[in-house]
Amino acid sequence: MRSVLITGGNRGIGLGLVKKFVQGTKFQPEFIFATCRDISKATELKSLADSNPNLHIITIDLKNVNDYKKVFEAVNEVVGEAGLNLLINNAGVSTKFTRLGLVKEEQLKDNFAINTIAPIMLTQNLLPLLKKGAKSQEDKPMSVSRAAIVNISSVLGSISQNDSGGYYPYRCSKSALNAATKSMSVDLKENAILSISMHPGWVKTEMGGMQAPLEVDKSVDDILNTLHNLKAEDTGTFLQHDGKSLPW
Repeated sequence: MRSVLITGGNRGIGLGLVKKFVQGTKFQPEFIFATCRDISKATELKSLADSNPNLHIITIDLKNVNDYKKVFEAVNEVVGEAGLNLLINNAGVSTKFTRLGLVKEEQLKDNFAINTIAPIMLTQNLLPLLKKGAKSQEDKPMSVSRAAIVNISSVLGSISQNDSGGYYPYRCSKSALNAATKSMSVDLKENAILSISMHPGWVKTEMGGMQAPLEVDKSVDDILNTLHNLKAEDTGTFLQHDGKSLPW
């Protein structure tokens, strides 16, 4: 893999992924791109970039879809005709504990804006680079080392496993993201671009809370192991961090 872009790279799972890519764990990308909304608050990410010239920070508020062209330009300027190999749509927000009688329109809009609209529209903007990535590595089979889109979803987006209700904004936005992942896998198969949804587990992050059973390092190590083993037949699937298949 020559290049990877991770959204929400300033904290939690996103930052964990950035660290592993910088360290060369499983993959040794030549170029690493990480987005964050406010670089002044991304102290650890900025420190990593200062000591690793192959890490490029792109500052963007993902709610501003009109700014996605700037992401394309920043990546394109570095990778050129080699294109982009791996896009990890990781950035997310959560309004989890909302029951039907209390859910607010604004909560639904906020969750859909970041968890569903942003991954779809950013993928659309970066698609020319992903196609170049697939073309430049056409000697390789369909894999994350050739060209792939990994949408970080959640088991809470699984409709068939929903036995507790609630979580309307988060559940609905992640279910919609899963639907988008499936469509991407169909639409981009002829371009040899792999597309999956990934549940990272219940992780100790700002979103997951300290009561979560999984450490960031463990989740990220599992994710990278799973990504490393992906093949053409895995496109369009919903996988857990450890590679276990999840029901839509």
